[in-house]
Amino acid sequence: MGEPQPSDFQLAESEVAAPDDGEVVVRNTYMSVDPYMRGRMNDVPSYVPPWQLGQVCEGAAVGEVVASRNDRLAEGDTVLHQLGWREYAKLGRGVQKVDVDGISPSAYLGVLGMPGLTAYAGLLDIAALKDGDVVFVSGAAGAVGSLAGQIAKLRGHTVVGSAGSAAKIAWVTDELGFDAAFDYHDGVRDGLKRVAPDGIDVYFDNVGGEHLEAAISSLKVHGRVALCGAISGYNATEPEPWPRNMALAIGKRLTLRGFIILDHFDRMPAFLAEVAPSVRDGRIKYRETVVEGGVEAAPQALIDLLRGANTGKMVVKL
Repeated sequence: MGEPQPSDFQLAESEVAAPDDGEVVVRNTYMSVDPYMRGRMNDVPSYVPPWQLGQVCEGAAVGEVVASRNDRLAEGDTVLHQLGWREYAKLGRGVQKVDVDGISPSAYLGVLGMPGLTAYAGLLDIAALKDGDVVFVSGAAGAVGSLAGQIAKLRGHTVVGSAGSAAKIAWVTDELGFDAAFDYHDGVRDGLKRVAPDGIDVYFDNVGGEHLEAAISSLKVHGRVALCGAISGYNATEPEPWPRNMALAIGKRLTLRGFIILDHFDRMPAFLAEVAPSVRDGRIKYRETVVEGGVEAAPQALIDLLRGANTGKMVVKL
């Protein structure tokens, strides 16, 4: 438990084997670091197995096919897969060709990838967004939160958010179109009351802890919460005390529903059909915090992500 350290990781080298029948070798160009990876560093049961000591870490990556014995994929194709944390990957299944015409391949690690689908499914399917809802998004400057807020705005909703710096607040309000936002360091409960004085109908929760407690107090009757993440407690050494007001969920008849994006990949076609055109024409905006330095820089990138050092999606350029 506690914050990961660079010494928890080890850099290793091995030969890149030629592909077998049905396989490709991919030279990774970008890899993703994501908050859920912190949970994979704990040897406890979860929805994905923990990383194993002495084995290569895993996560999303995009890259170029450099050798192919797969009829569906040719050398030069850009692909998405789950064998990041390495420079080259040899694989036959779980590899998907992506369209990079007019867009960076790294977008498929963020706004057009798993984080984007998480925002879409969490907002529409889990929180059951409906006409007139006032939406609160925590972690509004992150990869998931920034898109969740924009999807709600494009559908005509009032959207407020929280983030961790004045620069991030300016980005989500001035560029992404959030109606208001506050810096959570100045107090979550007071900040939420200030930006949503009449309460909220939907809370998209990326943070947990104090944020969830404040949202429960602010939610109207029959309010809904999409429990996506709880990054405020990922490095905690003791259980968090929040939320302390769960009894309010009874009288308000609230719905608090957790979800894992692994259960919602059937929504990918609808997500891409709605979001990809808006990304290409600029109606949906996104940022990436690109960490240079190759795979050696990935451990510190993950540590910095958990500290909130990113704006938008954190990716490592390989």
